Amino acid sequence: MYRIKIDRSRCIGCLTCVTACIVSHETESSDSRNRVVIDSETRPAPIFCRHCDKPECAYTCMTGAMKKDPVTGYVTYDKEQCASCYMCVMSCPFGVLKPDSIHFREIMKCNMCVHRSEDGKTANPMCVEKCPMHAITLEEVENPYDGTDEIKAGGTAAGSLSPDPGQEGVRA
Repeated sequence: MYRIKIDRSRCIGCLTCVTACIVSHETESSDSRNRVVIDSETRPAPIFCRHCDKPECAYTCMTGAMKKDPVTGYVTYDKEQCASCYMCVMSCPFGVLKPDSIHFREIMKCNMCVHRSEDGKTANPMCVEKCPMHAITLEEVENPYDGTDEIKAGGTAAGSLSPDPGQEGVRA
C-alpha cells in the first residue's frame, strides 16, 4: 500500500500541492483536500489525510460513507452515502477533513487521486507529481490492516491514534 510522505524540511509553502489538488478534483467549490499551515516555529506544514490504520472518521461514520479499504489501505469516502453529519470532521485527530465551501454537504477528503490512474484503484496523487521541492512523495508501506479488525459504521475505535512525529507543533 502507498502513503503520502511529507518532508517538512523541503517544503517552502508554495501551495503547489493545494493547487494541484484543486485541479485534480475539479469540483464546483474548488476546495482542496489538503492544506498548508504555518507551525509554531513559522515554518510551512502541509496537512494531508493520513489514511490512518485505525481511522476515527470511519469508526464514527454512522452511514458507512467513510470506510477503510482492506485491499488498498486507504480510507475511502462515498458522498452518495454521506448524511453530512460531520462526525468524521469532528473525530479526525489531525483536523484534515472539512465540508465543501458551497453546499456544506460533501466532505473534502484525499482519495490518493485514484481517479487519475488507469485502473481507478492505484494511487496517483497530483500533489506528489507537482511538488517542485519533492517535499511530498509516495512511499510504499506494509499494509498494517490484516482484515481481522473490521471497521463498520457506528463501531467503536479499537485504539487511539498517536500524532505523526513529522507534524509536531502544527496547529491547523
